[in-house]
Amino acid sequence: MKHLRLSRHFCVVALTLLATFVHAQTYTELHNFDWHKEGANPLYPALLAQGQDGSLYGTLQTQLSGVGSVFNSTLSGAVTQLYGFTGNDGEFPQSGLSLGFDGNFYGTTEEGGALRKGTVFKITPGGSMSVLHEFTDGADGAYPWAAPIQAPDGNIYGVTDNGTNQGRIYRITSSGTFSVIAIAPAETQAPLILGTDGNLYGTTPYGGTFNQGTVFQLTTKGKLKIIHNFGADGLHPFGPVVQAADGKLYGTTPWGGTNGLGTVYVMTMAGGGYKVLHNFTTLDGVNPSSGMVQGSDKFLYSVATSGGANGVGSLFKINTSGTTFSVLYNFNKTAGGFTPTGTPTLHTNGTIYGATNTGGSQFPAYGVLYSFTNKLKPFASLVVIWSGKVGTQVGILGQGFSSATGVKFGSGAGTFTAVSDTYMIATVAAGATTGNVTVLEPGGNLVTPQVFKVIPSISGFSPTSGTVGTSVVITGMSLAQTTAVTFGGVKAASFTVNSDTQVTAVVPTGGKTGTIKITTKGGSATSAAKFTVN
Repeated sequence: MKHLRLSRHFCVVALTLLATFVHAQTYTELHNFDWHKEGANPLYPALLAQGQDGSLYGTLQTQLSGVGSVFNSTLSGAVTQLYGFTGNDGEFPQSGLSLGFDGNFYGTTEEGGALRKGTVFKITPGGSMSVLHEFTDGADGAYPWAAPIQAPDGNIYGVTDNGTNQGRIYRITSSGTFSVIAIAPAETQAPLILGTDGNLYGTTPYGGTFNQGTVFQLTTKGKLKIIHNFGADGLHPFGPVVQAADGKLYGTTPWGGTNGLGTVYVMTMAGGGYKVLHNFTTLDGVNPSSGMVQGSDKFLYSVATSGGANGVGSLFKINTSGTTFSVLYNFNKTAGGFTPTGTPTLHTNGTIYGATNTGGSQFPAYGVLYSFTNKLKPFASLVVIWSGKVGTQVGILGQGFSSATGVKFGSGAGTFTAVSDTYMIATVAAGATTGNVTVLEPGGNLVTPQVFKVIPSISGFSPTSGTVGTSVVITGMSLAQTTAVTFGGVKAASFTVNSDTQVTAVVPTGGKTGTIKITTKGGSATSAAKFTVN
């Protein structure tokens, strides 16, 4: 019998490649949750929020001395309990947290409060708690699971699960003024997301045409539209959708699909082009109940609650066409935690963080905080505000800001103040253009995945009247990216962009007396005065 003999060169190369792969993809158990100290068993949706200090913040649904807690953690896994719930202020905060542009965090408790129907709360990074609303199971709904999110209008938007009535979608201010703005298609457990079009998007696990779940679109004024009804193409989506860099919405369903074990799907923001990208198999991991995050490599990352090589969940990635799917880590019962339920968080340092509901290397096993590296690039991230005029101030998360040398909005300039090494306030300056925001740093620039839209303004025009064919000089700000000019709703015969502060347009045939409107990549501006067509 012949023996296969490997050359020393082959072995060295193989070991080098293995070491490179291991370094490139590393799963780390950062912390075993301690029921006696900070709390335990983070449950879906359990969102982790990156704070202005770069640390992670989240909630735990149970603890020895109470009914849930809020914690923070360093990126190396040093966990501290910030607040312990008592019942009157809420019970079982399984929502996790979202960051507001005031630096505070917002979340919900599934139960507790005066009527034990759940609460909405605000908490500072230092642990100062404020209950903003106590649900009554009346018109306001009950039992909220998901963390509310802040929109650019300053209001906070969230959903309730169920109760006597089906899910409600609410608006609440940071001071606690509460109102229901829409009735959801069914109970709602996934947090809302803010789309680049300014609308909110969410999912329901039930309701819709086939009572198998929906994806819906919602304006901040409360106009709701179901944009997809699930059926055989995926059942009961519990996780939120995510808007990827291509502008489309991606998500998971825990059941349905070819094998009945769950799917990854894609659709447009209008609801068209729905497609199943992946049908889960037992070895892939099954019953994915979480949302997804997109890395710098454009792959989408998420977790499956069960299944996989060890039967207790997996961490996977998939490309946006669905042609490449890979299991990156199989959770197990001996170490590292298992049954991951929360949507992973992509930190601006390029590392993925998440939590498991149970397991861990220490006994008793109450779940873990974990990290996963996959050579994803560091980036910067806008906080809540994704559009504005010159002078708008924007919060930006990242790292290395203490040595930052500049900020660019699109191809134009901005100014900034580094509040800390991980948080800055940038101001849109004259000449800024619609595009990704870039933080200039000696060690490498950081770019936001979000596009910031620079909204134009019109300060005046001359002459104020004229016949068809008259050239009108329009002045304002942020006009360099002008794509259209109208006179009384009629498109200009032609226009010339003279500078970022001036556009010259020709009054068209059929032009009507009325306001002048300029449209750019960042939005539109309408003149205060009317142009008179003689």
